[in-house]
Amino acid sequence: MRDRAGMKEIDQKMTSPSEMMIDFLKRHENEMIQNWLDDIVISDTDKHKEEVERNARRMFHLVIRAVERPLTEEEMLFLANKTAQERVDADVNISEFVYNVNIGKSTIIKWLNHSFMEHGGFQPKLDFVNELFDRFSYLAVRRYTEIKDQVLKEKELYIDQTHKERLTILGQMSSSFVHEFRNPLTSIVGFMKLLRNDYPDLPYMDIMQHELDQLNYRISQFLHVSRKELIESKQERMSLMSLLEELIEFLYPTLLDGDVSIQSHCSPDVMILGNKDEIRQVFLNLIMNSIDALQEVQGYRHINVSCEMLEDDVVVTFCNNGPRIEEEKTEAIFEPFFTTKDLGTGIGLYICRKLVEKHNGTLTCRSTDEKTTFTIRIPVESTVFQP
Repeated sequence: MRDRAGMKEIDQKMTSPSEMMIDFLKRHENEMIQNWLDDIVISDTDKHKEEVERNARRMFHLVIRAVERPLTEEEMLFLANKTAQERVDADVNISEFVYNVNIGKSTIIKWLNHSFMEHGGFQPKLDFVNELFDRFSYLAVRRYTEIKDQVLKEKELYIDQTHKERLTILGQMSSSFVHEFRNPLTSIVGFMKLLRNDYPDLPYMDIMQHELDQLNYRISQFLHVSRKELIESKQERMSLMSLLEELIEFLYPTLLDGDVSIQSHCSPDVMILGNKDEIRQVFLNLIMNSIDALQEVQGYRHINVSCEMLEDDVVVTFCNNGPRIEEEKTEAIFEPFFTTKDLGTGIGLYICRKLVEKHNGTLTCRSTDEKTTFTIRIPVESTVFQP
């Protein structure tokens, strides 16, 4: 494999370590490359298998040229960029590529070490070859990362565009939906009021009224997301304690049916300036979501709502002892159409955040094994901006 006998003849004709190493590399090119290829790892699904050997030979020729004369950055980049693009196209782990480059480096260094270890002046050349492989690996991995990042950005852009398209379609559907369902719903609600006036003791009227209110609320959600603006904002100063008491009373049948207890801790002096209908919708949606989540809990089911003043902000928290939301999903749940419910629409929390942000506030989620908490933070003197 390694002809030490022939080294004496070479030694006599050549005095330059570079010339001796170049001659040796050229004479043993096929053997070294075959040793290299015998030990590398190639995925069965790699669509660029045939390029692996060609790239190994190209890298080998770069080593020869680098020993002969300094390489330019462009010479290194051409092969590094080409290889990086192929690794992205092959859709294999970049660690496989790094391993194969190291195998090549190790193979060539071993051949050179064995053949030139008795000759002085070769160590700097061996160190140079080692650094050359490391530099090539760095450039290729860097380019691979850049391409992957670009692909990810393009995918995110595609997802964003798709969401916008879906919102546009939903807006068109909702416009028809609202007209077709709200008009008969208004008639039914009107007749319900007449029935209650004429027959105040008629059973199940409260339940029917409650279900109609819930249906009206669901239709309003689609109306919110389908319109470019989020309802004309009428500002007023409101007591959060009174608002929460109204909501709890309204949701009493639902809480009872879901076997959920709720406690509210809010001082009468906690006030904010904003649109009452929008804030009511946010609170209602968060409580309804909590009730739904708690249906997965066996035993005690509890919601705790609290309001407090922190400097110039009002902080409202909605806590429940429902199942944990995975950390990577605590932000995704606010995206349109993302839902963890079997029959969910994925627009409730999206609308909630938009309405809170419209009041210059924030809506966040934090979840542990013990509890899930949604936190709203709104300035006391919130100025509602039109979108």
